[in-house]
Amino acid sequence: MRVDVLTLFPGIFSGPLDHSILAKAREAGLLTVTVHDLRQFAEGKHRVTDEPPYGGGGGMVMKPEPIFAGVESLRERFGPGKAVLLSPQGELLNPALARRLSKEEHLILICGRYEGVDQRVADFLADFEISIGDYVLTGGELPALVLIDAVARFLPGVLGDPEAPYRDSFEEGLLEAPQYTRPRVFRGHPVPEVLLSGNHAEIEKWRREEAQQRTRLRRPDILGRDRGPTNGRPTNS
Repeated sequence: MRVDVLTLFPGIFSGPLDHSILAKAREAGLLTVTVHDLRQFAEGKHRVTDEPPYGGGGGMVMKPEPIFAGVESLRERFGPGKAVLLSPQGELLNPALARRLSKEEHLILICGRYEGVDQRVADFLADFEISIGDYVLTGGELPALVLIDAVARFLPGVLGDPEAPYRDSFEEGLLEAPQYTRPRVFRGHPVPEVLLSGNHAEIEKWRREEAQQRTRLRRPDILGRDRGPTNGRPTNS
C-alpha cells in the first residue's frame, strides 16, 4: 500500500513512522508512506495556505487551492488514490473502516489545521472524511498517524500473527479479554487458574465470558455490534 500525506508540519511524522511495526512494514516494502509539505503546492511568493473565513469569526481556514493541487499532483504521479480528509466532522474510525481502507492500493491523507478546511475540499475532492474520536485536536497530523497505524495492521504480512487483528478489542462488538504473563503470582495476585489448565476449550470460554463482562461494564454501547458474518477476515472464496 502507498500512503501520501499532505500537511503543513511534515516533521511530526518522522518519529512514529521510524519505529516498531510501521518501520518494519516500510522496510519490508509492505507499506510506503511519503509526507509532503502542503506549502509546495501553494501559489505566490509567500505560499499562503490559509485565509480568514468568509462571514467572520476567529481563526483561519485552510484554502482549497493548495489541497486540490496537491491531491491532483499525487494522482498524476502515482495513479488514482482515495483522498481522506481527517476531520472532527467525519465518519468515526473503527475496525471495519480500517479493514476497508486496507484494501486500497493508494491513500492520500489531508491534514487540516487552524479552524478547519474549506468545505469544498470535503464536498468535491475527498473520498472519505474521517474522525478518530469525539474530540478536537490542533491538527490532522496525529489522526493521520492513528489512521496509518490502524490500517497497516490489516495489511498481509505486517503482523506476525495474521489472526491478531481479529482478536482485538471492538471485534465482534466486544472489548478484549484480560491478558496475563509471567510471573504466575505477582505481589500476591495470581494468574487465573483456568489459563494454566491447558484446557483450550475452557480457556476460550473464559475469555469470551470475560470479554462480555468487561464490555457490559465499560462499553455497553458496542456490545453485540454486528461486524458481518466473517468479521472482515479474508476467505478462500
